[in-house]
Amino acid sequence: MSNIVIAPAIGMPPQEVILFLSSLRKYYNDEILFFVNKTDVELKKTLKKFNCDYKEVTTHKHDIIIKRYTLVLDFLNNRKDIKNIFFCDSRDIYFQSNPFDFSYEGSLNFFSEDTPIQNCNINSNWMQKTLGPQIFEKLKKNSIICCGTVIGKKDAFLEYAKQMNSMSKKYPYKKRLKFLLTFRRDKEGRGCDQSYAAYLIYNNILKDFKTYGNKVGPFATVYHLDKINFNKDNVLLNENAKPYILVHQYDKKWNIFKDKVELLKKKMNIKI
Repeated sequence: MSNIVIAPAIGMPPQEVILFLSSLRKYYNDEILFFVNKTDVELKKTLKKFNCDYKEVTTHKHDIIIKRYTLVLDFLNNRKDIKNIFFCDSRDIYFQSNPFDFSYEGSLNFFSEDTPIQNCNINSNWMQKTLGPQIFEKLKKNSIICCGTVIGKKDAFLEYAKQMNSMSKKYPYKKRLKFLLTFRRDKEGRGCDQSYAAYLIYNNILKDFKTYGNKVGPFATVYHLDKINFNKDNVLLNENAKPYILVHQYDKKWNIFKDKVELLKKKMNIKI
């Protein structure tokens, strides 16, 4: 039985996944699968250089965040050899160790941002335009749950993906009027799956899961992270002075991370 990392990268230029791939392959040698588009020719060449598999899908890049749950369900139903899954974003993550080399407490593991939903305009908007104002009022004081980094056992993850797929159909994002009238995608809806995950977690619909905090947990979700502390080796540490396994959303604090990322790229001989 094996581990797998699954991530979407539809429409991404190769340079946007190089840091993800280079840092991950430094610590992890097992399977990596990307969802890509048929036209992502250069991206697919780059993925092959890092010994990654890819699956071509027809989903639009602005829809992939929601549609990825259907895609991963279809893929996993045909794979009996997989034990553990890390389901993640790719553009804004770099790794500081192997994501599977940690004693996770849950069959499924989530990572909160230690910030109330109501304190973030983006997450508040997603929840109100999917679940509605009444559910928002009930859940708004709970911490934001990040859907860009979820790890756990296959069976637990399959149940989560089924629930997320069902939620997306029951509570679709309510597009702004101008997009309804012109039958266009409303880009503001990208990421609204975080509302669905919050609903499942805070209503205890999922079983045997663990939610780790941002400040002392193993993953850093940088957007709402208050204390940024690097050691002398350029490794980001949590508030217990332990290295984070990965750094997510580093581009949201680019003024702090720019020089650190450049040093990391230089160390790994990344030219792009």
